[in-house]
Amino acid sequence: MTDAAQPLLAVENLRVEFPTRRGTLVAVHDVSFDIAPGEVLGVVGESGAGKSLTGAAIIGLIDPPGRIAAGRITLAGRRIDALPYDEMRRIRGREIGAIFQDPLTSLNPLYTIGRQLVETIRTHLPVGEAQARAQAIALLEEVGIPAAARRIDNYPHQFSGGMRQRVVIALALAGKPKLIVADEPTTALDVSIQAQIIQLIKRLCRDHHTAVMLVTHDMGVIAETADRVAVMYAGRIVEIGVVADVINRPQHPYTVGLMGSIPRIRDERPRLTQIDGSMPRLTAVPPGCAFHPRCPHAFARCMRQRPELMPAGATLAACWLHDPVARREAMTEETLPQAIDRKLIHEAARGGAAT
Repeated sequence: MTDAAQPLLAVENLRVEFPTRRGTLVAVHDVSFDIAPGEVLGVVGESGAGKSLTGAAIIGLIDPPGRIAAGRITLAGRRIDALPYDEMRRIRGREIGAIFQDPLTSLNPLYTIGRQLVETIRTHLPVGEAQARAQAIALLEEVGIPAAARRIDNYPHQFSGGMRQRVVIALALAGKPKLIVADEPTTALDVSIQAQIIQLIKRLCRDHHTAVMLVTHDMGVIAETADRVAVMYAGRIVEIGVVADVINRPQHPYTVGLMGSIPRIRDERPRLTQIDGSMPRLTAVPPGCAFHPRCPHAFARCMRQRPELMPAGATLAACWLHDPVARREAMTEETLPQAIDRKLIHEAARGGAAT
């Protein structure tokens, strides 16, 4: 395998825990994925799925008593999950950039935009004050700030929400990182500004050959921005694959529900799909497949044994419907716990659940 074929970021069997008086809460369990240089990986799921926490683990921003209990995070061939705090601090900004959800709280209201950019650039790059200011102006121009040479001396409150998010993107790029973790970068913006920020992230990713981990609730943002998508549920990845395959031919019942809840042009359905129930609390994650209490296709094995990611059409899905032995076992059951129609098992096995 050549260097070009090596992933920039590799996350293997990541486990994040929070010890409490009532026991240990596992917030991220056995999560594995990789991101290639220049690739955008979308991570999607309901609140509490573990998306943002996975990003925080990569950046090294999990506050005690939370900790990475198991697994391995490798950036450009170097393991970073076990680095001392000071060494990880040098990597943040220089090799890993971050774009957070609310641009107003990401910027210091007491300092001008220019001061924050110049300080970030000089922290990570061996340049003088004048050169850092010139680079800061160039970054502001690159992210679409008009009259950047004048506005560099403005304060955050003098910018609109969309302009502040552009400044945050410029800050993320200031150290010329190899990877950017973008946590809900468009949530606080209106739809028209969202589209501009999405196009900006895509262009910067392509021009700088920077890898991006894009955390979002919005499948529309994923469809417009990402190359691949990982769907998370209750701290685990339940489906991962190329965006077009996951969106058009979802193979996990949870992904099917997510896609079915999105209205479409010329949609003749009288009602959108609804996923009954809610994400389980960390203190009450059910045994077996965590999604089985909400799944219309669940059978006995789903309640007692957790499925691993397995080939499912063009994607990988953690669902027993794609295991031939488990399917045969389900078909022999006289009484199914979720009152499942056997026809649905056959349809799901043939990909009918994706339609």
